[in-house]
Amino acid sequence: MSDPESVNEDGAAASAKPPRKGNGLARIAMLLITALCFAYLYYRLNGAAIREGLTLVQYMTQVFATVNWIPWLLVMITYSLFYFTIDTLVVTKALNWFVKEIKYKDILPIRASSYIISIFNEQIGKGAMALYLNKRDQVPGWEVASVMFFIMFCEVFYLLVWATIGYFVGGSALPEVFGLIPYIAAGAAIFLILWIAYFRGILLPNNKLREREVFHAFRQAKPWHYGAFFMLRSPALIAAIVVYTVALNLFGVEASFATLFPILPVIFFAAAVPTPMRAAAITFWVVLFPDNEGQMAAFGFVQHNFFILFNAAIGLLFLPRANRELFGERNASTKI
Repeated sequence: MSDPESVNEDGAAASAKPPRKGNGLARIAMLLITALCFAYLYYRLNGAAIREGLTLVQYMTQVFATVNWIPWLLVMITYSLFYFTIDTLVVTKALNWFVKEIKYKDILPIRASSYIISIFNEQIGKGAMALYLNKRDQVPGWEVASVMFFIMFCEVFYLLVWATIGYFVGGSALPEVFGLIPYIAAGAAIFLILWIAYFRGILLPNNKLREREVFHAFRQAKPWHYGAFFMLRSPALIAAIVVYTVALNLFGVEASFATLFPILPVIFFAAAVPTPMRAAAITFWVVLFPDNEGQMAAFGFVQHNFFILFNAAIGLLFLPRANRELFGERNASTKI
């Protein structure tokens, strides 16, 4: 267990610590990845423009002009709202499993408000949720942080499971590198079994690492919790496959559900990399659809950034309620 005096409830002690060298290295790595992504995108797009006898600006203007924007906007707004309801349900269930009973409607303003911060980094957004629950519901910050860690851990396996299912559905049409997915999935399955056995006390029963506060949720988690997470989160990905397929066609790129089945989870992995404007995810679209460089660059840029910005707009709608709950009187009305 960590020293309880090292971090107070408001996290003041943690924030007072000097920045670690590792944080600087992470920022340098992020900037390097971003630079490489944008250099690659410029190379591909400029090459496509030259082949068309156009400047890069003219080429991209032409691409954007051919998009069916109104249907795309309606599809994306619907999907974003659906994702918000599923995402909030997952967070609510995880908190109820491992911390305390909190109603779904009371998690809505927390999750929505965290989307504003998630514009910059999804992990920081989850950290803001921990602070919010600590202040509003007096839930120890380390317990909420542990639940957020559990959610992020499960999301990796959830995406990998869907990528594996998608590979066996449409793997023959995928780039050769996707042939690694079954091997990665097999290794991940073995790791997950050992992970669960360790936190259930079956593997290395005398080891004390599992007793640390950050592993609170994992100590309580039973195998069915991992399966339940997958089932709760999956409707969002299934909807995403449908929505992204429709959206691609609205951008003038022929795509099928079978094509996106294994690709989308991998791209969502890339979207989790904290690069400006989701540069890694945009680059993946161009790499995976090399015959439509301009459409895919436009699609990736608009698709991912609209999603995070619209979610932030949802957060702004809930922000007055969130502020009342954090800074107003405890018994104040929570109606929006």
